[in-house]
Formats: sequence, structure tokens, C-alpha cells
Amino acid sequence: MSDKHDHHEFVEIAGADAVPIDEHVEEVEKNGGKVQRKGIYLLPNLFTTGALFGGFYALLAAFHGDFASAAMAIFAAQILDGFDGRVARMTNTQSAFGTEFDSLSDMVSFGLAPAVVVFSWALEPLGKFGVAAAFVFVACAAIRLARFNTQVESTDSRFFTGLASPPAATLMASGVWWGSSLELSTEISVFAAIVTAIVGILMVSNIKYQSFKGLDANRRVPFAAMIITLIVFVVVLIDPPVVLFLMAFTYALSGPACWAFSVVKRRFSRGSESDV
Repeated sequence: MSDKHDHHEFVEIAGADAVPIDEHVEEVEKNGGKVQRKGIYLLPNLFTTGALFGGFYALLAAFHGDFASAAMAIFAAQILDGFDGRVARMTNTQSAFGTEFDSLSDMVSFGLAPAVVVFSWALEPLGKFGVAAAFVFVACAAIRLARFNTQVESTDSRFFTGLASPPAATLMASGVWWGSSLELSTEISVFAAIVTAIVGILMVSNIKYQSFKGLDANRRVPFAAMIITLIVFVVVLIDPPVVLFLMAFTYALSGPACWAFSVVKRRFSRGSESDV
């Protein structure tokens, strides 16, 4: 009798919750009010999951000393990360869940993975100094993502405040890919540690970087733009690690360069006004 009762109770529970996973419920706006919606949007979150796997695979590759594969995995994560938000906007499937999932994915793929990759390649021989440099990058990536999430509604979308984590990860990954072909020395390890820390600090700085979000994929552009894009692809294929590193380094340097130019320009303008 007891066994039958237990079996009946199990069937009722299974019928009420067929899948023992907490169903996501999200509050969304509709017709000026707020309603509860169950579930998540599949398509944009698939891209985010792919980006997360790229970061995860980069970690595994770094543990095995395959730095070329680790770098390419981070690049693949960056491409997929660029699609998830655009797909969500194009299909009108933005959600708070997607935003948080994307941020956590970015932390793994563009915060933790690059730091572990560069540490496995060059920073480990430096001991505590190498650990500190890698952690500076991880911590700054986390702070940069948290700051971005809290200020996204109040900032100019044409610019990033601080170096965004994807290009920062590209700089580190391409540098490791390029540097792994060289014989590791103490000088290279120290240089890698300094660059890692500086790139981390750039992520949390107030320096402005062009976001390129003003580019509209649906807007017509001159035919020359297509030729330039083709040339860029060809140049990258000539020597991917070197070209990608130089492109990422140039972008990272563009922020401080523009900031320094604006400071000099303001001081020059004030000097001219005082002379008058």
C-alpha cells in the first residue's frame, strides 16, 4: 500500500514538473505594463553559448601548450560575440537573461581565457609577479564589464569608455600566438607581464575608444569600401598572428593617442587665448 502511494505521489510530481530544471521567468514590458514571460530566446543565446565554448576551449588548449589553437578559439569567440547582440536586435529578442549571459560569457572568453593563455605561455616563470600581472588583467576585465553593464543606458554608444574586453583579448591572444614561435626568455616574459597589466588598466581607464557602432550594415557604402575590406582580409591571411597583433595594438594605442592629442590641443587653445 505504501509503495503504491509513493508511486502515485511520484507520478503527480513528475506531471507537475516533467523536467527537474527551474523554468526561467522574466519580467518584460508590454503595452505600457509589465508581464511575466517564461523561457528564453534560443537563437541569440546559441551564439553566446558558442562564444563561451570558444573561451573554454582556449583554456584547454593553453593547458596543453597549443597557443595557436587557443588564440584562434578566442578570435572565434569574438566573432560569435559580435553576432549575438546583432541577432537579438534584428529579431527583437533582447532580454535581461541574454544580457547577463553575454556578460558572463565575455568574462570567461575575454577576461579569464586571455589571462590564462598568456600566463601559460610566458608569465609562469616569473612566479608571483606573473600571477599578479595575469590577475590584474582578469580583475580589470571584470570591473570593465560591470561598469559597462551599469552605464550602458547613459553613455554615448559611439564610444567605449576604456578599452573593450574583446579587442583587449585579441591583443593578448595574437601576441601569444606570435610570441609562441619565438624562444621564450626572461626579457620576453617581463615584457609580456608589463603589456598584460597595461592592457588591463586600459580597460578600466576613462579613455574613449571608437566603438564603430555607428556603422549601419543596411546602409549603402562606396564600392571602394568593399575593396578595402578585401585587402584587409588578404593582409591578415599573409601572417595572421603578426597582422592581428598590429591591428589590435594600433586600436589599443588609438585611445591614449587621441586623449594625449586632445590634452595638448586644449592647452594650446588656452595659451592662445591668454596671449590675446
